[in-house]
Amino acid sequence: MSPSAVLDPSNTLEITPKTVTQTSNGISKSKQATLSPTLPNPSLQVTADHQLKQVEAPVYAPARGEVLLHIKATGVCGSDIHFWRVGSIGPLVVEGDCILGHEAAGIVLKCGEGVTNLKEGDRVAVEPGVPCGECFLCRDGRYNLCEDVQFAGVYPYHGTIQRYKCHPAKWCHKLPDNVSFSEGALLEPLSVVMHGIQSAGLTLGRGAVICGAGPIGLIALAAARASGAHPIVITDLEPRRLEFARKFVPSCMTYQVDRALDAEGNSKQIRKLFCEQSGEYGAPETVLECTGVESSVVTACYTARRGGTVMVIGVGRSIMNNLPFMHLSLAEIDLKFINRYRDTWPAGLQCLGGGILDLKALVSHTYPLEEAMKALHTCGDLSNGSIKVQIVDEIDASFS
Repeated sequence: MSPSAVLDPSNTLEITPKTVTQTSNGISKSKQATLSPTLPNPSLQVTADHQLKQVEAPVYAPARGEVLLHIKATGVCGSDIHFWRVGSIGPLVVEGDCILGHEAAGIVLKCGEGVTNLKEGDRVAVEPGVPCGECFLCRDGRYNLCEDVQFAGVYPYHGTIQRYKCHPAKWCHKLPDNVSFSEGALLEPLSVVMHGIQSAGLTLGRGAVICGAGPIGLIALAAARASGAHPIVITDLEPRRLEFARKFVPSCMTYQVDRALDAEGNSKQIRKLFCEQSGEYGAPETVLECTGVESSVVTACYTARRGGTVMVIGVGRSIMNNLPFMHLSLAEIDLKFINRYRDTWPAGLQCLGGGILDLKALVSHTYPLEEAMKALHTCGDLSNGSIKVQIVDEIDASFS
């Protein structure tokens, strides 16, 4: 990668030799960069000691193969909250200051050398993971499993809750004219769901259960319905989210998880919502578990019909000790998992642009970039009824 240079307000790229310790993508390597005065670039960063801070970040010129983006919308994800409050997700640990955010869409301001697929003014959705492209998994097309992926918003790689960000053009996808920046930012959680549904083999006309009516669960509900699954039941502890689910996909059924019942007890109640006359055959063939909570995963295992599939989409604890191993084994239930997504952005954009999915109603709260900290607090407080919180930047950041 060629050296990144800070972009000064006069739009003149002037290289002044000076060693810094981050590239435009946040890689901790020594690089040569200009330290000219930067454009205003408010950002929201998480620290190693579980603090949030809003600070001005440098603005870099795009290196070879990169584009400089004006980030217009970024969704707040549960992982952002987790990095803030816990400081880690499994082996991913916040060891220093890092700009959060990875669900993003924006507009191309400048193209680096060698970029041919995009031009200034293009509206794009950002695929946040940049794999190495060299390992056997990348060569096999399974780049989501690359161990050297540089993922935006995961330390040490800076994310999208900032005004200006450089990103490889290869991982920026043009938005159709009828898809907004807000919808473009929903491509990331939609991609998670699409990868899960494809891996689960969800089937037209077969019953399905969605565990969890958060943003991922609600997108899974809409996508499962668009894929032809029927009947569909969505579960949650929170009645307000289930009420939203009924309005969002009126054909679905809802089940409020009973805290007084164990996992097997809740699964029996969920199964009653399906065709009991058909016995085991009428039980749900696919369960999409979108919470990552251990008790919900266990409930999902008991809910799936014999020979069915439980697809764990939600991110949970590093170790789970109570999975019903013999039940899964004797019933030949496939317990499957996904890691993010691969090759989902083009199909996702076709779903949104073609009217197959309409996810706009999921955005319950929006905040300007300067109030990004409020956005995270809102997302982290389930009592306010938020579904998807987005951070938007309405300023005109175009260059003449």
